[in-house]
Amino acid sequence: MAPRWKGKDAKAKKDAEAEALKEPMSKIISQLQSSLVQSDTCGFLSDSGAHLAVGAEQIDLLDKACFGRPVRTVEKDKQWFQLSFEEAFYLCYSLKCLKINGGDTGPQNDEELWHYMKSQKETFPCFYKAYAHLRMKNWVVRSGAQYGVDFIVYRHHPARVHSEYGVLVLSDGDDKDLNGRLRVWSDVHCTTRLLGSVAKILLVLYVNKNGNSNESPLFLANYTVEERTITRWSPEQCREKM
Repeated sequence: MAPRWKGKDAKAKKDAEAEALKEPMSKIISQLQSSLVQSDTCGFLSDSGAHLAVGAEQIDLLDKACFGRPVRTVEKDKQWFQLSFEEAFYLCYSLKCLKINGGDTGPQNDEELWHYMKSQKETFPCFYKAYAHLRMKNWVVRSGAQYGVDFIVYRHHPARVHSEYGVLVLSDGDDKDLNGRLRVWSDVHCTTRLLGSVAKILLVLYVNKNGNSNESPLFLANYTVEERTITRWSPEQCREKM
């Protein structure tokens, strides 16, 4: 699927594409990583994610990189951002650019964060693997609740381009009913029809643990992710024209 750039006319769409090419997501992520490390940014855990107070530079970079959402202003040039568990752990564990406090104990290590997030969200291990898999390929990953899926992914910032895929995360073993999705054909049909109506394709990420447990983030390296796309077949588009 070709990217659908946003704009009221052809020129505006070309401008959006040019801006995205000039400032690729990999470059923005690298700038965010460097900025958070230099400022020694530290957030704190909540029941549904993590919060951090950031200055003007980080506000701009978090917005450009599409991490979290602003929730309230602390002072003139400082704002609180709320991150999902997947976003927070990606910045801590994969990018090594964020510290997170767990209360009065100071910054938590990777194992402590992993166990806390797993206790708050049963699907976290597989969802994180899927999230990190997409982020490492420089996709922008956002919540897909609006479209009845786990994630929505974009080639660049949502202000510049429409999302292309709606993502569902499935797994094996004890987690095979991870989110109870796609077990019956009616769910497959409804999901592909809904996404098709908004010009998106269903992308299923099948997380295979390969016999490993989820007791430590160290096991993530042994997980594999299989990608499958599912689309509706339209006989009108495929039949031979007479």
